[in-house]
Amino acid sequence: MQETDRNFEKRKKVIYQFMQDELYVPMKLKEIAAVLRISREEKEELRAVLNELETEGKISLSKRGKYSISKEKHLTGCFRANLKGFGFVTVEDEASDIYIGAEYTGGAMDGDTVEIALLKTDGPGHREGKVTKILKRGITKVVGLYQPGAGKKYGFVIPDNQKIGMDVFIPIERSMGAVSGHKVVAELTSYGERGRKPEGKIVEIIGHVNDPGTDILSIVKGYDLPMEFPEKVLNQAARVAKPVSEADMNGRKDLRDWQMVTIDGEDAKDLDDAVSVVQEGEDYILGVHIADVTNYVQENSALDREAYERGTSVYLVDRVIPMLPYTLSNGICSLNAGEDRLALSCIMRVDPSGHVTDHEIAETVIHVDQRMSYTSVNKILEDEDPEEIAKYREFVPMFQRMRDLSRIIRQRRHQRGSIDFDFPETKIILDSKGRPTELKPYERNTATRLIEDFMLLANETVAEEYYWRELPFLYRTHEAPDDEKIRALATFINNFGHSMHLGTGEVRPKEIQKLLAKVEGRPEEPLISRLALRSMKQARYTAENTGHFGLAANYYTHFTSPIRRYPDLQIHRIIKDNLRGRMNEKKIGHYQSILPEAAKHSSEMERRADEAERETIKLKKVEYMQERLGNVYEGVISGITKWGMYVELPNTVEGLVHVVNMRDDHYEYDESRYEMTGVHTGRTYKLGQPLWIRVIGADRLQRTIDFEIAEEGDVDDGEKEWYEADRK
Repeated sequence: MQETDRNFEKRKKVIYQFMQDELYVPMKLKEIAAVLRISREEKEELRAVLNELETEGKISLSKRGKYSISKEKHLTGCFRANLKGFGFVTVEDEASDIYIGAEYTGGAMDGDTVEIALLKTDGPGHREGKVTKILKRGITKVVGLYQPGAGKKYGFVIPDNQKIGMDVFIPIERSMGAVSGHKVVAELTSYGERGRKPEGKIVEIIGHVNDPGTDILSIVKGYDLPMEFPEKVLNQAARVAKPVSEADMNGRKDLRDWQMVTIDGEDAKDLDDAVSVVQEGEDYILGVHIADVTNYVQENSALDREAYERGTSVYLVDRVIPMLPYTLSNGICSLNAGEDRLALSCIMRVDPSGHVTDHEIAETVIHVDQRMSYTSVNKILEDEDPEEIAKYREFVPMFQRMRDLSRIIRQRRHQRGSIDFDFPETKIILDSKGRPTELKPYERNTATRLIEDFMLLANETVAEEYYWRELPFLYRTHEAPDDEKIRALATFINNFGHSMHLGTGEVRPKEIQKLLAKVEGRPEEPLISRLALRSMKQARYTAENTGHFGLAANYYTHFTSPIRRYPDLQIHRIIKDNLRGRMNEKKIGHYQSILPEAAKHSSEMERRADEAERETIKLKKVEYMQERLGNVYEGVISGITKWGMYVELPNTVEGLVHVVNMRDDHYEYDESRYEMTGVHTGRTYKLGQPLWIRVIGADRLQRTIDFEIAEEGDVDDGEKEWYEADRK
C-alpha cells in the first residue's frame, strides 16, 4: 500500500473512532472540522474520508447533513434481481447471499452495486436485508423490442432481460426513427425514480425482430460482447503474424521430427494444442504442445489490452467472437498441420500407474504431421473402421498408445475421487437463414476423452511445479461445497435409498463420485446429478492455490488454451520469464500486483460468455420447437417444482408442464420428495420418470417451452418417424 493510501486509512480510523465516542452528537462536516481543528485546505480530504465511511455503511448522513454512526449493520454488494420482483445481494468474502424482498429493493436493478442494511439473520445462509443506497448502476444500456406508444408521440423498449422488470420510456425525438418490431439498444437516461418508468434514448437499431441473425445479435449486444476489433489491434495483429523464422527458433527445443497430431472437432479453426505419445519401456512420454501465443501478443500491447478486456473467446450457436483477431487465432498461432509453429511444451513421463515421475516445460518449435478430428480417431479406436485405419496407417500405433495412456490417467484420477458430471451439451445445426434444423447431444467418445485427459494432466503438472517454485501464478480453483447444501443433498437422496458419508470435516469429492456411480443408469440419475452439481460452488481463477474440489486435485491451472482464454496467456508469460531467467524481484512484484485483478476480471468475463452461450442455445431450442407445436414426444421428468414439472427430451430440449395444464386432477407438490401427487386420483409423478408430452407453446421473447401430458398413442406416423430420427 502506498504512503498516501496508508494515511487515508489512518484518518478514516481516527474519524470513525471519534464518532464512536459516547459523547459524540451528530454533526455537520464543518462542525467536525472545527472540533478536530482541521484546516480549510484539509477539508476536502475530510469530505472524502466521510464519503468513504458512508459508502462502507459505517456511518450515515441525515437529511439535515449530519453524520452519525450507522445503527444498522450495512454491507455492500452486487444486487441480482429475480423475475418475481425480489432479489439477492452477493457480498464479497461472505459465504451466502442476502435475500432482498420485493418491497425492499429500493429501485435497484440487476447488476447494481448497492448498500444494504441487514433486517433479519436466522443463522448463516438465512439473512434478509433492504437496499439503503444504490452506489453504482450495473446496467447503462438495455436491448429490447421497440413499440410505439399511443399517437406515436413516444415509444417503449420492452427489455430482453426480464430481470429489468419495467419497459423503458423513449421520447419520440430520441427514437432514431425506430418502428414497431425493431430490436434496439437504448441507453438509460433515468432509472425510474419515484415509481416512474425508466427513460432512455435509442443509440442503435439492430434490425427487425424477424430478420435472420437479429435474435443472436440482440444477445451479443445484451451482454455487451465486443464484436469488432479496433483498427489499431487489427493492424498490430497483421504486423506480428509473420511466418516462423530461424531467429524465432533460436534457443528453442526442436521437436519438428516428433510424430504429433492435433485432434479437434471438424469445424474447429483455432487449434491451440497438439499431442504426441511414445513409449519407453513401461513408461509413456506424453507431449502436450501448446501454441506460444505470447510470442505474438506482448504484454501491455494494444493486442494484449484487447485480449484482457475480452477475457475469453465466446462460442455462440452461429458465430465465434474470438479473443484474438483471426490473423492470429486461425493463422500463425493455430497449430496447422504441415507448418512450423512456436510452442510451449509440457513433456511428461507417466508410469504404468498414471503418476507423472518426471516432466519438462520448454519453449519449443514443432511441426504437426496431421490434423485429426474426434470422429476419425474414434472410428479408428472404437469402430476399428478399416477405411479410416488404412487412411491414417502411420498414426494408428500412436492413437492406440494414446488410448491406453488415457485409460491409465483416467483410472488414477477416478481413484482419488475426481467427479465427472456427464451432462449432454447440445449441438445445433442451422440452415443458411440461421433457423435450427437439427438438435442433438454432443457425443463424448474415446477421442474427446483422451484429449480431455491429456489436457487435465498437463494443467495439473504445470500448476504443481509453479506452486512449489513459490512464484506468482494464476490457478483454476474450485472450493468444497457449502456444508449446508451437502447436508440438504444427503437428506434428499435418502428418499431414493441412497446415503452419503458425511464426516465432521468438509465433504470429500470421493463421496460425490460414489453417489454418482450408485445412481448411474437409474431413473433418478439426471435429478441427483443435477442436484449434486447445484450443491457445488463455481470454479474460478485465483492468484492463490486452494486446489480443485471437482477434480480432486491439489494443484490446477489453465495452461492449454492461450488462443481463447486470457489466464492461459498470462500463465505462459510467467513461465517464459522464469525459463529465460527474467523472474527477478521487480518482475515478481509486478505479477503480484496485477494477478488478483486479472483473476477476478477473467472469472467475470468467463461467466458473461457462459451466460450468453446458454441464452443463444435456449433461443434456438425455442425456435426449433415453434415449428413442432402439437407434436408428441417421450421425455423424462428432469425437475419438479410447485408450479409444474420440467421434462427433458432426448434431443436435450427441456419444457415445462405447468400445473394449470395438468387438468385431470388437482396436483400438490411434495418438496421433500420432489413429487407431484393428484389429490383425487393419487397419481404420482416422480423425478426420472418417463413421460409422453405434447408441445403446446414456445415463446421466443421469454425463451420458454410449454408441454402438456399426452398419451403414447397420440403420435401419428409422420411425427413418430421424425421423433425416432431425432433420437439417434
